[in-house]
Amino acid sequence: MGAAKLDRRVQVRRATASDNGFNSSRNWNAADSAADNFGTPVWAQKTDLSDGERWRAGEVAAHITTRFVVRYSSFTVSITPADRIVCEGDVYEITGIKEGEGRRQWLEITCARMV
Repeated sequence: MGAAKLDRRVQVRRATASDNGFNSSRNWNAADSAADNFGTPVWAQKTDLSDGERWRAGEVAAHITTRFVVRYSSFTVSITPADRIVCEGDVYEITGIKEGEGRRQWLEITCARMV
């Protein structure tokens, strides 16, 4: 894959961890979502893989599965499924990360977004 296909800027968001002595949790900043930004935006290729609808608790929920391909770097390798990706204002939950084609050249990040 060539760098010319990296045509989207994506921002990684990381929740803050908190521990109250009884349990630990990850908290997202609802008042200022930019406060959760982790690192600088990176260039990525975006490919929508599938979409669908489900009935849950009497409601219909639609979702889209998307794959982002980013360059392998010390920053991108630190991304985990606990993080989120923001692309063009849409927030994606990371469901999986794997090494792409070529050894340590690309990372494929699979995400889901509720519509």
